[in-house]
Amino acid sequence: MEEYTLAHGNPHDEKRIPAERETYALLDALGIEYDRVDHEALFTMEACAAVDAVLGMHICKNLFLQNRTGSAFYLLLMPDDKPFKTKELSAQIGSSRLSFSDAEHMQALLSLTPGSVSVMGLAFDREKKVQLLIDRDLLQSEYFGCHPCINTSTLRMRTADILEKFLPAIGHAPQYVTLTGEV
Repeated sequence: MEEYTLAHGNPHDEKRIPAERETYALLDALGIEYDRVDHEALFTMEACAAVDAVLGMHICKNLFLQNRTGSAFYLLLMPDDKPFKTKELSAQIGSSRLSFSDAEHMQALLSLTPGSVSVMGLAFDREKKVQLLIDRDLLQSEYFGCHPCINTSTLRMRTADILEKFLPAIGHAPQYVTLTGEV
């Protein structure tokens, strides 16, 4: 098993991708404190378990979705252990036939690649084409975990900082949903 180290704040490493460096710069400019674990690329929630242990929390599930026609896009944040049922979400947001969006839209709208989906990508959605959806259960946790636009690092910050500082600064108001994982 890989051994991970908890670090605090911006790594100030010019070798990191531009979107990751911009994410750290934005968080720093907003006065948002964060801890970080650097690791190999992680592509599943199961692979994140060892990083979660170091952070002392669970990173949330981040799903990039679109409607059937590709005219509406959604970023859903939900607990990592809750099953996702499209029918349940569709009923709450009034959008039928939701599916996972493709890598091209992910890159064009959020500057992200598959495996790196994160609320941090909304900073790059300057035209506000992506609606943020947050499962209310995430509001119960003091801390929020996500990738900084790349899946080789994971951040831990206060949930209140995401809701009260980050989202207002980038102009994205969340729509809250209540998901049970059942239909």
